[in-house]
Amino acid sequence: MFSYLEYYSTWFIYVLPAVLFAAYAQAKVSGAYKKYSKMPSNSSMTGAQVARYILDRNGLNHVRIEQVRGVLSDHYDPRTKVLRLSPEVYSGQSIASVSVAAHEVGHAIQHDNGYFPLILRNTIAPIAMFASNLVWIFIIIGFIISPFFIDLGIALFMAAVLFQVVTLPVEFNASKRALEQLENGVISRDQSSHVKSMLNAAALTYVAATLVAIAELLRLLAITNRRRR
Repeated sequence: MFSYLEYYSTWFIYVLPAVLFAAYAQAKVSGAYKKYSKMPSNSSMTGAQVARYILDRNGLNHVRIEQVRGVLSDHYDPRTKVLRLSPEVYSGQSIASVSVAAHEVGHAIQHDNGYFPLILRNTIAPIAMFASNLVWIFIIIGFIISPFFIDLGIALFMAAVLFQVVTLPVEFNASKRALEQLENGVISRDQSSHVKSMLNAAALTYVAATLVAIAELLRLLAITNRRRR
C-alpha cells in the first residue's frame, strides 16, 4: 500500500528546500516590483506605449496589445498574437512597467524570429500540464495494478520538468532582448541597472520553479525505487 509517511517524508527531504527558495524568489520579485513601481522611467511612456513602440520598430505592427486583469498577469499569446498587460503595467510609467512590458515584447520577437526554445516550450506545454495534474494518479495506480503505470507517470513528469528547464533560456533571452530594446532609445543609460535588477528578480522565479520541478522528480524516483525493492 502507498505510505503517507513515505509521501510526506520525501517531500520534506527533496521538495521543501526548493519550495523555500521559491518563496524567497517570489518575495524578491514582489519587492523589486514594489520598489521599481515607484521609480518613474525617464521615457515618459506607459508600458503599453513602450510595448507598441518596440513592436512597431521590429515590424510587429500586427501584434495587438490588450489590458488584462490581475497583478503581474502579463503575457504574450502566440496563438492569437496578442500582448496582454496588467493594468499597472499597461498604464504605468515606472521602471517596473516598462521592464515587464518590454520583457513580454521579447517573447513576441522570439515568436516572430522562430526562436527554437520558445517553439519547443509551446510544444511541450500541453503534455506538461497533463502530466502535472495526473502524475500521482498514475503512480498510485502503478503501485496497485502494474509498474507500467509508474513508468508512464515518471515519463509524463519528465515532460513537465523538461518544460521548466526549457523555460529558463526562453525567459532569460526575452529579458536580454527587453534590455537591448529599452537601451535603444527608450531609457537612459543610468536607468539600465534598475531595469536589470527588475528583470533579474523576475528571472529568479523561473529558476525556482525549475528547481521545484527537479526536486519533485527526484522525490518521485526515490519513492518508486523504494517501493520496487
